[in-house]
Amino acid sequence: MPVVIDVTSFSGRGAAMDVGPVNNVILLADGYKVTHYRHYPPGTTLLYSYFESRGGKFPYTCFFGLQYILKRWLVGPVVTRQAILEAKEVHSSMYKNDEDFNEEGWSYILEHHGGRLPLRIKAVPEGTNVPTRNVLFTVENTDPAVPWVTTFFETLLVQVWYPTTVATISRVYKQILHHYLSLTNDNLLQLESSLHDCGYRGVSSIESGAIGGAANMIHFKITGTVAGLCLLRKYYHLKTPWGYADPCSEHSSVTSWGRHREADAYTHMLNTYPGRPVSCVIDSYDMYKCLKEIICGQLKDLVKEHGQKGGVLTVRPDSDDPATAVLKCLEILGQHFGTEINNKGYKMLPSFLQVFHSDGINIQSLVNILRTTERHGWSTGNFKLGAGSSLLQKINRDILNFAFKCSFAVVDGREREVYKQPMTDTGKNSKKGRLTLQSHNKNYITIEHGKGDPEKDLLVPVFENGKLLHDYRFEEIRQRAQITPDDIDILQFLTADK
Repeated sequence: MPVVIDVTSFSGRGAAMDVGPVNNVILLADGYKVTHYRHYPPGTTLLYSYFESRGGKFPYTCFFGLQYILKRWLVGPVVTRQAILEAKEVHSSMYKNDEDFNEEGWSYILEHHGGRLPLRIKAVPEGTNVPTRNVLFTVENTDPAVPWVTTFFETLLVQVWYPTTVATISRVYKQILHHYLSLTNDNLLQLESSLHDCGYRGVSSIESGAIGGAANMIHFKITGTVAGLCLLRKYYHLKTPWGYADPCSEHSSVTSWGRHREADAYTHMLNTYPGRPVSCVIDSYDMYKCLKEIICGQLKDLVKEHGQKGGVLTVRPDSDDPATAVLKCLEILGQHFGTEINNKGYKMLPSFLQVFHSDGINIQSLVNILRTTERHGWSTGNFKLGAGSSLLQKINRDILNFAFKCSFAVVDGREREVYKQPMTDTGKNSKKGRLTLQSHNKNYITIEHGKGDPEKDLLVPVFENGKLLHDYRFEEIRQRAQITPDDIDILQFLTADK
């Protein structure tokens, strides 16, 4: 018989998507955090910390994902007696005693705050593109009896590095594609459908796919990562149609016809979806022979007929060097179906043909494809690309050097600036005092030492004492993240000597 799980029994979290091996907010911190409440100076009543990118591979961050973390984990009465007892059991096992776990502190939060976390969080609006080395959000306790709660949730809150990094990389892809589409194509309407998220199967978990897929969809419409759409619908009020895919064959659906019936596989696709966009993978056996002899030979009339009905055939080379594969496919299709020259002076295939490549796509191969095809006279409007592991999985926190640091405290009623300044690595120097993020000459600047103007602070209160204060919608985030004329020249940045 199937096992039925009552999802409401998991620490008060009621949605099926929230069920997992860890569902207790007290267990969402690095193990060593459990003892830190004893480490601060006696008389400490306030701790104030901030999160930033200390610089890295890209010149800015596209901030995204904090709202998911807040709604998923921190909003509402998240500390329960059951959660405290479970955490005590786990930590007592880790530390081999019952004394290190802060049962008194968590019980205080339960009794005096009804299980709601006495924290205040201010953050830059999601979707904002902020130059690195600027504050992105701040955290402080609102009850002087539990100052340790500020830094306890570092582990969880720092995980916003992942959606922010994906959103940033995705936007860099978009900037590069925007440059070449502007150079070689008559319009930019296809920009948001020029990169496909193919990373679902390559991520470490379904939740990673949901978070990363959602971050990418700030910038691009085409996705195979369905979980990303689900996250946006649940946590970011996605209501309008966004994200789409067309029927696309895979190797099993081609090779199941047999090597000698490869043409029948493509015929079946075209006849099954008359007048619709379809994508056919062509490298099951001999990619270029298939393109020349089957697509451009045996099926040429059927492909044209499909186009006359309003359909588009996208051929998908799934191997070979990406730049070589895209160029050769364009050349073969152009030779057999003809080309036209657009207003920018670049070759265009008939509107019913397109190329799609999604193997080995990263920022370097993307630039190589775009440069190679442009130099051979082809418009970027002839093809789309797909990114998988390089977009959602082959990344880490150090790409943008994210860090969460304490910068201000109150001890025995006295305010003090808190900072680190390691002589062995000045790149890890941290900021001091209370911080504000302000705009100056269309740029961002972080004001330290509590000297910023609160009226000009761009950090928005988003969470306080268990309540979500600002509920962002996907559409406003997407609009905020758009490419603008004030953007840095990303190609010049990426190719500059570092």
